[in-house]
Amino acid sequence: MIIAAAGSGERMGLDRNKVLLPLHGIPILIRSVAAFAVHPWVEECVITVRAEDYAAVQALLEQWRVKNCKLAVGGPRRQDSVAAGLAVLAPDLDWVLIHDAARPLVEPEIIDGAYKAVQEHQAVGVAVPVKDTIKLVDEGQFVADTPPRSKLWAVQTPQAFNSRLIREAYARAARENWEVTDDCSLVERLGVKVKLIPGSYTNIKITTVEDLDVAAAILSKRSEGGLMHNTAVRTGIGYDVHRLVSGRPLILGGAAVDYHLGLDGHSDADVAVHALMDALLGAAGLGDIGRHFPDTDPRYKGISSIKLLEAVKAKLDERGFAVGNVDLVIAAERPKLSGYIEQMRGNLAAALELAPDRVNIKATTTEGLGFCGRGEGIAAWAAAVVIGPSLNAGD
Repeated sequence: MIIAAAGSGERMGLDRNKVLLPLHGIPILIRSVAAFAVHPWVEECVITVRAEDYAAVQALLEQWRVKNCKLAVGGPRRQDSVAAGLAVLAPDLDWVLIHDAARPLVEPEIIDGAYKAVQEHQAVGVAVPVKDTIKLVDEGQFVADTPPRSKLWAVQTPQAFNSRLIREAYARAARENWEVTDDCSLVERLGVKVKLIPGSYTNIKITTVEDLDVAAAILSKRSEGGLMHNTAVRTGIGYDVHRLVSGRPLILGGAAVDYHLGLDGHSDADVAVHALMDALLGAAGLGDIGRHFPDTDPRYKGISSIKLLEAVKAKLDERGFAVGNVDLVIAAERPKLSGYIEQMRGNLAAALELAPDRVNIKATTTEGLGFCGRGEGIAAWAAAVVIGPSLNAGD
């Protein structure tokens, strides 16, 4: 089988491949691979990737202990990538299934259905009836025709083929410069009839940010509650303290607090964000902020800690971790922070791409005790929950 994963996140406004994003704690690509791995008749898997994603995908497969998957570097078009996958796939296989990595919610029944049907029909597509009325438009975006909805189906993946047939179709496409958007179309051009079997309206393709929200909602309704057996809920704690000094702005939770003293440190010394970063890194088993952002590095001199928090979020994303919720306590005798809490929550939620109700911040005093009570400094504690690979993932 071939899993096409050589796309990008351009239509989602991302600077990286969308299939590397976590979906309920599991990268989209890993969900798609896992959907096929449970079928004993899947003898070989080839994942087509962009050259710039090769190392990241390879690391992801190792992290999740995915076995028996080869990688092939794809091309600029989807059909170029599938052709590259076919070149790597063993030539003696009888049947080839091709699936888009961006469809991580495909169900076992659909995959089995495609495999059984292709043995009878030689070329099979998974599809669902179109619900909306479809309009054909001209160059000026005026309606040119309205095809009957009863004859329209939206094609999904996987698509399944006789191995010799799909290889012949791709060879012909290369010779004659055919350009199509799905594999069935190439076989159709050979004059071969393609059998459509029912897919599922939940077998969505993740293309936009809104699709991610829909996919998350679908997973939440499934019996797993959005978690697979090879994931774990992890927790981390963080603590930080900084001295109050004159001549520095007071930044807490990314908010500029009106006070005559500020926190001393190499960066902006945002003690709340520093504690939160340590909690997140700890939950993911990635050490602490000193390891990733040492105070001896001039790049971090005066840097906004919110920027560092965004970098921590990116590190978690790369390793397949999703943030569940975070909770912070800030201890300061002065100034009063109640008027800044909502601004802080908004800043942290934005940096972590969370709903604000998944970020909690509490401010307290130490009743005049200790360095906080004497107004010498401010301390912060944080707890974080992340969802990610379990220690025995893939076993």
